[in-house]
Amino acid sequence: MRSTRVRAHQRDSHPPVTDPLRTEYRPRTPVDLDRTITAQRHGRNDPTFVATGALSAGGVIWRVSRTPTGVATLALRCRADGTVLAAAWGPGAAWALDQLPALCGAHDDPDGFDASRHPSVAEWYRRHPDLRIGRTDLVFDALVSAIMEQKVTGLQAFSAWRSIVTWYGERAPGPTPQPMFAPPDIEGWRHVPSWAWHRAGLEPPQSRTIVEAARRGASLERAATEAVDGEARDRVFISLRGVGVWTSAETRIRAFGDPDAVSIGDYHLAHQVGYALTGHRTDDDGMLELLEPFAGHRQRVIRLIYAGAALEPRRGPRLHPEDHRDR
Repeated sequence: MRSTRVRAHQRDSHPPVTDPLRTEYRPRTPVDLDRTITAQRHGRNDPTFVATGALSAGGVIWRVSRTPTGVATLALRCRADGTVLAAAWGPGAAWALDQLPALCGAHDDPDGFDASRHPSVAEWYRRHPDLRIGRTDLVFDALVSAIMEQKVTGLQAFSAWRSIVTWYGERAPGPTPQPMFAPPDIEGWRHVPSWAWHRAGLEPPQSRTIVEAARRGASLERAATEAVDGEARDRVFISLRGVGVWTSAETRIRAFGDPDAVSIGDYHLAHQVGYALTGHRTDDDGMLELLEPFAGHRQRVIRLIYAGAALEPRRGPRLHPEDHRDR
């Protein structure tokens, strides 16, 4: 097992650094880019994402992705006037720069959102009018990361993502501040060996679902991209055995910036929404009832809750991850 992992690292040695492609993006309205882009991060040690300080304070966000035209490393910083300065390396650099406005929330339109339907929502919106929901347009990576997060703690899911991407992904081009990696391509995900999933701490139902998704990868991506709305995308994703409404909603949010998606079945979400809007916990049915007045913008309300509300204090013991791996 060890030799297999070493060969993977040798194959993906750091590519030579070349001059980047560059662009500037000027959002039409103020955007909280830190919140918008960091929402795509998979934990503090995500090998595809590094932030060297907040954008609003002169920091740089580094993001690596596998685009339809190849791997790309994107480095983002901000001017005081809100202009985003972007540099990109790798064969997917041009695609990443073209997609930058969408990543920054340019396609997220709050028109029709009536925050006054709840006084707390109105106050959070007043304090965070620049909150936007970005999109990656990378369906398969969003689906895989959501599958990894099914029914486990964030710690387990982020660790599994970090391990598999580092072992079987591709070393990022460009002068990254630390070694970074792009996720495997669809065939790469399909051929991750069973022992690697186990070593990464991923349960067999999740790894089987990822492999099955990879078998249908291109057609699955195409069908989801061509779907006309969230319900149609749900039908595409849920047609895959092992994918339910939670995973579909998370994929819609990350890949398409869906402003109405709600992750039903989440371990914490209903409790937080209930506490923020009523002062008391609720269940999924209660959450949907509370969010119904904001239909079309339910994910926006959830983002506002996490941006501006006092979250429910933890009362019970933390959920500890179970580890059944051999030592």
